[in-house]
Amino acid sequence: MTHGGEAHDRAEARPSASEPFPAGSAEVREVDADVPGAVGRMLDHVLAERLRRARLADPVFAEELAERVTRFTLQGGKRRRAQLVWWASRACAGRDPAAAAAALRIGGALELLQTCALVHDDVMDRAPLRRGRPALHTDLTDRYAGRVGPGQAERFGQSAAVLAGDLALAWADDLMAEMPSAPWTGVVVRRLWSDLRTELVAGQYLDVQGQITAARSLPRLLRAACLKSALYSVERPLALGAAVAGADDVTLRRLCDAGRCVGMAFQLRDDLDDIFGDPRKTGKACGGDIREGKPTYLVAVARRRAEAAKDAAALAVLDRWLGDVALTERGLEEVRDVLVATGARATVENKIDRLAAQGLRHFDGAALHAEGAGPLRGLLRATAGARPDGDAAVRPGPAHGPYAACTCDEAGSGR
Repeated sequence: MTHGGEAHDRAEARPSASEPFPAGSAEVREVDADVPGAVGRMLDHVLAERLRRARLADPVFAEELAERVTRFTLQGGKRRRAQLVWWASRACAGRDPAAAAAALRIGGALELLQTCALVHDDVMDRAPLRRGRPALHTDLTDRYAGRVGPGQAERFGQSAAVLAGDLALAWADDLMAEMPSAPWTGVVVRRLWSDLRTELVAGQYLDVQGQITAARSLPRLLRAACLKSALYSVERPLALGAAVAGADDVTLRRLCDAGRCVGMAFQLRDDLDDIFGDPRKTGKACGGDIREGKPTYLVAVARRRAEAAKDAAALAVLDRWLGDVALTERGLEEVRDVLVATGARATVENKIDRLAAQGLRHFDGAALHAEGAGPLRGLLRATAGARPDGDAAVRPGPAHGPYAACTCDEAGSGR
């Protein structure tokens, strides 16, 4: 599955044994047991050197900003994007240690890029918590709250967080630039990395632009979800793992098709979890999208169905609470009731199941090494967030009241 002549080039690009990268097939198998841990050890190694250089630049900058970026990245979350890169590489290259080392490096770069995205996202969303702890801008605001007025401290925290995200992005690019690779592989990987960063920003822009324009077109909302989540969170990590392993074009295309479907399901599940999820599991308070007035697909489906049914009460609830930063728990319950009563929640649940099933069909059509294909398939299914019986879509129960006659299918084709 490799491009001609690349095996020799990759052999020459193997990392030294002193670095936290697998040097042989046995070490590749060891990483399989704990991919997040291996990515964390690699990041610990890389970021220690970045911190040393930050302290040389300025000790205050290093202590207050660079160390926070490092801690945020090392604490991490599930490292799902890094796992997708790893298992895609394993599924395409088997136990090749050079491809495995490159996959770990790319996984680390994605973790740093995720730090950038989350830190900036929390500023834009005015979210006080991240992973159950104060968001980075909140932490920096609190640090200076006793020295200056609250407004000045808040502006400082937000400004500093923007710089922290920029620093994480710079470090991510450094990690990618330092990755040894064969010439053709390097060209493909750099192009994918460039596209990924552009798509991420485009998706975030559509997100915030949609808030101010109250955009409610379902195709546009799906496009934003595709850019900011389907591509960034799943398809591009899969493509990067396959590319660094020298996968052929057919394999790469099928993995990308699988990743796009699974990534869309992942974003739709995230929209549901924001309203119906358990904060102890999600690490953030429920209702953030409602408070910020984010035009999610879930809410847009509810609004469209309420308009079709001429349900003025449901529309009044959405108009009352969407974009209200003072959203109360009672208000959130009212929104939940509307999402359930209109059938929007069931519609999105079914769309998730269809997308997951379609993504796995694409995946099953790829010629992969069995040792990596099994774990990768399981990871994709978990990422999609489909229900246990999600290989077949589950239809909602019979509708009642003004929604009984609604036959429109907002779920789309699953692409």
